[in-house]
Amino acid sequence: MMLLKDVLYSVNLNTVIGSTDVAVRDLEFDSRKITKNAVFVAIKGAVVDGHDFVNDVIGRGASVVICERIPDELVHGVTYVRVENSAKALAIMASNFYGVPSANLKLVGVTGTNGKTTVASLLYQLFESAGYKVGLLSTVKIMVGHKEYKATHTTPDSLTINKYLNAMNQEGVEFCFMEVSSHGIHQYRTEGLHFEGGVFTNLSHDHLDYHNTFAAYRDVKKGFFDALPSSAFSLVNSDDKNGLVMQQNTKSKKYTYALKSFADYRAQILENQLNGLLLKINANEVWTKLIGSFNAYNLLAIYGTADLLGLESVEILRLLSVLESVSGRFEYLISEKRITAIVDYAHTPDALKNVLETINSIRTQNESLITVVGCGGDRDVAKRPKMGRIAAALSTKVILTSDNPRTEDPQVIIDAMEAGVEAQDFKKILSVVDRKQAIKVACQLAQSNDIILIAGKGHETYQECNGVRIDFDDYKIVNEILKQLQK
Repeated sequence: MMLLKDVLYSVNLNTVIGSTDVAVRDLEFDSRKITKNAVFVAIKGAVVDGHDFVNDVIGRGASVVICERIPDELVHGVTYVRVENSAKALAIMASNFYGVPSANLKLVGVTGTNGKTTVASLLYQLFESAGYKVGLLSTVKIMVGHKEYKATHTTPDSLTINKYLNAMNQEGVEFCFMEVSSHGIHQYRTEGLHFEGGVFTNLSHDHLDYHNTFAAYRDVKKGFFDALPSSAFSLVNSDDKNGLVMQQNTKSKKYTYALKSFADYRAQILENQLNGLLLKINANEVWTKLIGSFNAYNLLAIYGTADLLGLESVEILRLLSVLESVSGRFEYLISEKRITAIVDYAHTPDALKNVLETINSIRTQNESLITVVGCGGDRDVAKRPKMGRIAAALSTKVILTSDNPRTEDPQVIIDAMEAGVEAQDFKKILSVVDRKQAIKVACQLAQSNDIILIAGKGHETYQECNGVRIDFDDYKIVNEILKQLQK
């Protein structure tokens, strides 16, 4: 049990009406979850404004309201606190409410357009293999030691983050690796957290439906590093031109990693095959099960982070060699007819280009590369023609299909992708709206030794159409179809 004044520690208060010496039993921003004597934080979201539900939550028993504007009519016995930014206040309050759990472990945030899930998840895997108790907050799942929980967002809301960090404290977790999205930074979900370090992977076209411009998207990412304290480290990919930008105003200890330029952590790709990578990292060779140059960057980021967190270099290399690929990230199977099917989360132009170039660098060119790809509905429309152009230029055949169309007509999305295809590549394009049927067509077209790439959804086990989520797992579906065609 805490007093309101303790929960409000470090929050910038504008107006307080009522007492702050009241006990806080619960903290909530969802009006539907309010219980008696709870604190309600009214947040103005993109769709719903929590301020519209103040009277409702008081009727449900809320004794404290945190808001950006005080209601015209006040209820006796209720404490009202006006703050400049409710989302920022919630994050600080959530940390206080749970006893500042991020300070009781070593928390590392991973941000960038591509690679966040792989880097965070494999760091979890590596440190767990090294014998530590580890936590993970990722797109794919949340791990508290060995306990797994379902993830709903890349970066959860600040209340959920601190709740899980508190659970990690209870389990004796020493390290936690966390994906930090641009949405999460912009919406102050990471405010008040104590980071041991931050990792930057890369920056390319994504989320411009939310941030409007690339500069705004970049600057939000940069804000995460700007906020790191002098006790923390920042590790950035210096082969990406935005890497050093991230460190311009940071107080953190600065480190870099690269494949193409001078850096604190350097790697060279010695062999790149369908069954793994042979890397030379800072003069030491290591064979890994991961594939492609983009994974060479991911592995180098993991090596650098583990080194900065105190692991011995020989031990890190040993652990890198046994890391398993993350679900839906270049996950592949080979059928009896020797057709290789690869499922990958690539849903940005840069990620799709990386995956296709990786496949093309491995294959002999005697086999076909058939790509099944779509774009999400109600999201960044500017990337659609780019995705279509890249897929067509780097594949033998492309089947444009649905991803998660959400409330949009999938054919409209496909048409936008098709509009980006160069004239000389137009003959490569097929359009199949139904995603399962598109995967089936790809399997029917494939001959022995051909490669099928199913891009965009990766680890997702659902498809969202008109507000309804249906079960849909690319990996399971392609596996079933290939087995049926073998009969």
